[in-house]
Amino acid sequence: MKIKNILLIYVLFSSISASTGSLGEDLPLFSIIPFIGILLSIAVVPLVAPMFWHHNFGKLSAFWAISFLIPFILWRGFDEALHQFLHVILLEYIPFILLLLALFTISGGIRLKGYLAGTPKVNTLILFIGTALASWMGTTGAAMLLIRPILRSNKNRKNKVHTIIFFIFLVANIGGSLTPLGDPPLFLGFLHGINFFWTAKALFLPMLVSSLILLSVYFLLDTYYCKKEKYTVKVDEYKEPLSIDGKGNFILLGGVLFAVLVSGFWKPLFNDITIHGIHLKIPNIMRDISLLLLTGLSWRYTDMKIRNQNGFTWFPILEVAKLFAGIFITIIPAISILHAGTNGALAAIIQLVTDNSGNPVNSMYFWLTGLLSGFLDNAPTYLVFFNIAGSVAPESIGIANYLMHEIPDTLMAISLGAVFMGAMTYIGNAPNFMVKSIAEENDIPMPSFFGFIIWSLLILIPVFIIVNITMI
Repeated sequence: MKIKNILLIYVLFSSISASTGSLGEDLPLFSIIPFIGILLSIAVVPLVAPMFWHHNFGKLSAFWAISFLIPFILWRGFDEALHQFLHVILLEYIPFILLLLALFTISGGIRLKGYLAGTPKVNTLILFIGTALASWMGTTGAAMLLIRPILRSNKNRKNKVHTIIFFIFLVANIGGSLTPLGDPPLFLGFLHGINFFWTAKALFLPMLVSSLILLSVYFLLDTYYCKKEKYTVKVDEYKEPLSIDGKGNFILLGGVLFAVLVSGFWKPLFNDITIHGIHLKIPNIMRDISLLLLTGLSWRYTDMKIRNQNGFTWFPILEVAKLFAGIFITIIPAISILHAGTNGALAAIIQLVTDNSGNPVNSMYFWLTGLLSGFLDNAPTYLVFFNIAGSVAPESIGIANYLMHEIPDTLMAISLGAVFMGAMTYIGNAPNFMVKSIAEENDIPMPSFFGFIIWSLLILIPVFIIVNITMI
């Protein structure tokens, strides 16, 4: 069956005449089928066949990648296929996965321990701290650091589900709005030339307003549940004092921040390294090497007991690495078509987010980026709309500079949509599902996929409407 699918795509590719223009102009719309296929696989298969997904997600990712690569090689030749493959792997995938690996490993070596009472004030404070930390240690890092402490603080509470849901909303998503370290879409933007501090300046007010609204709603809701269940703080026979194990990993997190910052500002005298036409900048190479070294230092010098107590395993990062390898490869035709602008097969989408005068419709960028981020994945969705908005940028300026300086409100709308609405579903952002799994391991009956969406519609959509009306 797999061979037949590949041959079918090859036949379709072969029906196209030889190259008559740019790659994006030549590629047909059906060339994005593997990209859509892998995203739908991520969305649907874990729900309908969880065990099959657990054992075969890497194979599915490889299948969709091959479904694009083999027909592309036969159509455009091995040389161009290799160039496109190396471009996306060396310039986007490797930096992306190394940053996640560093944040995941280092944060997994930090453990907050001690007695915490599950009162509305304490729970709200934990959510506030996690929201503040997420932009600087990543949504994955902040979520993994604080999910177990908030579960411990609520072990004697009857109503816990709402706490985990708001944890996903704030710590695993909206809190990561301020830096490229915070959320994968913003790091992809950084890799494509967006200044490190642009997000902090542009997204601070929407993030602050949204967070304060959600924290206030959570406090009122948790207070209601607390009174309803007549919860009282139980004095345990032994109260472990609040403390942190693995403090040295905070220094390593600072190293991650420093490495990313330096890669954006360092202007070396050395020439770029070129591999098959791909220019690798020395600062970026040094950043990636530094991230690997910091990861190794954390793994080598953190007491394994701390990681065991945190329930640390490599499975989450391996899952992300395998799936995103397929996503980054299959997104090649989508990005190429979008670069072709109105001459490409996705001209209809460009027209949808553009008015009759050719100006961007920022509200459409916000909602389209956001809704697709929630139901597919926010990192590749961000990249798609990033390229749509920048498709008219003059080559002399470049997409990143055009977006930041010519249409900053559009870039803000895309960034907010990707980061904020990644909270709409369990699959919108990588930490969402991790948090859900850990909660269920602790006997908390989390809502189903569609049950979580109902919470999102009731809580998040009104907040996003306020953001759209007042700030976009």
